[in-house]
Amino acid sequence: MSCATDNKSKPKSKCRAKEWTAEVENLFRFQQAGYRDELEYIQVKHGALVDKWPETGFVRKLQRRDDTFYYYSRKRECEDRDVNKVKVYAY
Repeated sequence: MSCATDNKSKPKSKCRAKEWTAEVENLFRFQQAGYRDELEYIQVKHGALVDKWPETGFVRKLQRRDDTFYYYSRKRECEDRDVNKVKVYAY
């Protein structure tokens, strides 16, 4: 990843993912559920913990803004054709 991140609330810039990584996989899942990234999810859900698969570290379950849930597999869900759709934010 060419975009570095740290713990600030508003992103300064964004770029698109170029190749699949575990970080891109989790960003894909957050963005599919309507959030920028894990930081925004925690802010919107008032400190809610992110449920992750222990074996892979991938996000397991996310609550959308309309209070419905997305459930994810422990395997990769971000296909190669979707990698360039993932936004990576720099803080």
